[in-house]
Amino acid sequence: MITTNLYGPYELTAKEIDRVVQNVSPGAYALGKVKEGVFYVSRIGRSDNDINNRLHDYVGDYVHFKYRYYDTKKAAFEKECSLYHDFEPPDNVIHPDRPNGTYYSCPISSCDY
Repeated sequence: MITTNLYGPYELTAKEIDRVVQNVSPGAYALGKVKEGVFYVSRIGRSDNDINNRLHDYVGDYVHFKYRYYDTKKAAFEKECSLYHDFEPPDNVIHPDRPNGTYYSCPISSCDY
C-alpha cells in the first residue's frame, strides 16, 4: 500500500491547523477524509512559504488533512509531484505547477513536466 509519509490525519479546521502546523515553512499536504481508518486523498498541494496559511484556504471544503514541512520550496514541489503521481487525486486535474520563477523538473522519471 502506498503511503503519503505526511503527518496526520487531522481535522481540517482553523483551530486544528493552528494547533498542529505552527511553523511558517514551505510544505506539502494531502486533503481528504478518513473512512474506516483509511485516509482517502482527494487533493494534494503545497505552499512555497507558509503551509499553515495555505491549509486555511480549504477549511470547509475537506474533512481531514495531512502535512509535512520541507526546508525549501523545491523539496515541497518535489513531494507534491510524488503525491500527485502516487495517488492521482480526483480534485487535481492537472500536474502541480512549478514555484513561480523556477524551472524545476518533476522528480518522477516517467514525467516530462
